[in-house]
Amino acid sequence: MKQKKAVIIAGPTAVGKTECAIEIACRFHGEIVSADSMQIYQYMNIGSAKPTAAEQARAVHHLIGVVDPAQPFSAAQYQRMAKAAIADVAARGRLPVISGGTGLYINALIYDMDFSASPCDSQYRSELLRLSQQQGSQALHRMLAQKDPKAAERIHENNEKKLIRALEILHQGQERVREFSESFQPAKDFDYILVGLCRPRQELYDRINRRVDLLMEQGLCEEVQSLLDMGLCAEHISMKGIGYKEIIGCLRGEYSRKQAVELIKKNTRHYAKRQMTWLRRYESMRWFSLSEGIPAAEQSGPIAAFLEGELQR
Repeated sequence: MKQKKAVIIAGPTAVGKTECAIEIACRFHGEIVSADSMQIYQYMNIGSAKPTAAEQARAVHHLIGVVDPAQPFSAAQYQRMAKAAIADVAARGRLPVISGGTGLYINALIYDMDFSASPCDSQYRSELLRLSQQQGSQALHRMLAQKDPKAAERIHENNEKKLIRALEILHQGQERVREFSESFQPAKDFDYILVGLCRPRQELYDRINRRVDLLMEQGLCEEVQSLLDMGLCAEHISMKGIGYKEIIGCLRGEYSRKQAVELIKKNTRHYAKRQMTWLRRYESMRWFSLSEGIPAAEQSGPIAAFLEGELQR
């Protein structure tokens, strides 16, 4: 039986994924499934640079603004939601077009990754947290070393979160904690065609700087303040995203608005560099370089030509 196909449009922030994914979705009767760890949250519209209403009107989008930012959200949850959305799109005879730059989310789709079920023994977790508070995470590390020495070698003694997760997995009955790389087996549900977008570095950085200025003009400070008024704070995972954490610092009086803007630009540039490092690991990724001043519809031509061949295989 021929494997179902899906397209992944990946690249660093501000490279032009949204425009390209929409063009591809329109050309191939597709629908877009987001792979962006910030756009998935409700209310966080400006800082996450969500597709505009006009852009979403051109192509159906999934997993945009569907998670409460006050609630914790994991890659495992994303995997379940995204796979369900992709299967639904394909079942209706449409082409799933995944668009985003969150590497872990992309991994969760193209690899048959086992995140393991969330632990249900809250009492055991409380005991571990209490032990860590009283004796430090080193006590957890010693426990893990007794139960799974190899896992203890991989996990740093100060990484409380991973230590607790490892101990929970063992407590659930597993004999050992699997290495993360052991999960990197290609997924069998879809044949994912990977398209990578890039630009000359200075051009990308200029786009990042202009985008940050635009986000400020659109009201990023006001958006962050409204989220704080809703009860969110710097400790929520959703508020640790670039753009949000820096504005929180500004609103606290830690630095000026101008300094916050420069900090967002710098952190975003660094993030884009990390994204490219991650994405270059995919050997099957077909890269396309975009250029400033050329319409997205025109630049998507070579990508569409490549996909036509891949989709017919």
